[in-house]
Amino acid sequence: MFRFLLVRIASAIPVLFVLSIVTFVIIQAPPGDYSDYIRSQAINQGGASFEEADAQAQAYKIANGLDKPMVVQYVNWVTGIVTRGDFGHSLFYNKPVSEVVGERLPRTLALALVCHILASIIGITFGILAATRQYTWVDTLLSGISFLGMTVPRFLMALIIVYILVFHFNVTEINSFHSAKYGGAPWSWDKFVDLLKHVWPVIAIATFGGLAYNMRVMRGNLLDTLNAQYVETARAKGLSERKVIMHHAVPNALHPLVMYQGVVLPYMLTGEIETAIIFALPTVGPAIVGSMWVGDVYVTATFMLVLSATLIVGNIIADVLLALLDPRVRLGGGAHA
Repeated sequence: MFRFLLVRIASAIPVLFVLSIVTFVIIQAPPGDYSDYIRSQAINQGGASFEEADAQAQAYKIANGLDKPMVVQYVNWVTGIVTRGDFGHSLFYNKPVSEVVGERLPRTLALALVCHILASIIGITFGILAATRQYTWVDTLLSGISFLGMTVPRFLMALIIVYILVFHFNVTEINSFHSAKYGGAPWSWDKFVDLLKHVWPVIAIATFGGLAYNMRVMRGNLLDTLNAQYVETARAKGLSERKVIMHHAVPNALHPLVMYQGVVLPYMLTGEIETAIIFALPTVGPAIVGSMWVGDVYVTATFMLVLSATLIVGNIIADVLLALLDPRVRLGGGAHA
């Protein structure tokens, strides 16, 4: 197992390197950079003439290395990450990118993991119920819920919830994790309840989309597994239907869902990002959009690199879980290595 894991990690390094190049090139592709934001701010808010604003922008561009070729900027960025753990300096926030990421990423990952756990538990349970009650009202109801979860855009659900909260329940604090009175207070049960009151829409929307996929995949695979020969053999031996389903059919039907874990974390992150942008929560989503808007390239590149890393880490975790569930995968990976 250790060799299997080592091979997966080693193969992930060049993938991450290529992703960093692609990410940096895509971000730099549109015309303009942060110096253009400096220029517009000097004109619109500082009252400077175009010549004065352009001089300020050019001076800022030279001072921060934005005048250098893209290749040089990328090499400097990657070299800082590898040698010093330095992801660059945020031009907009005026502090190290690592601090910007450190402030927002843990919140985002915590929300994404909660959504993933809930979506997996609820989705798999719904899939088992639907498959074991095929063509009944239970199957029809759960299939309808799954259809809505996979087709209704998450940003639309977020907008509807915002409208209801603001115009029907007069909720005003929807763009923060806590009410004003709990902002600097130490953690307590009341503060935790207040946190749930603020983040439940994000959790509900992301979980709804995730459980839909889990439910559909589990239902389809379990229906196929229930018709397999070894399941019929287990029934013929006199095992109860519950044991046949839970001990024989369900573990084998879980294989595709285990493989899905490789992409589910980025999926949950994007679900959280879309919703967090609507609610203006201080997480990764608004930071990515804001940094792209002003041309804060190192913040955008770092966040995109982190999202790419979560995809790679998720695939490694999925490979390990699948190898533990099915030794053939582990032996195949070792033989291939």
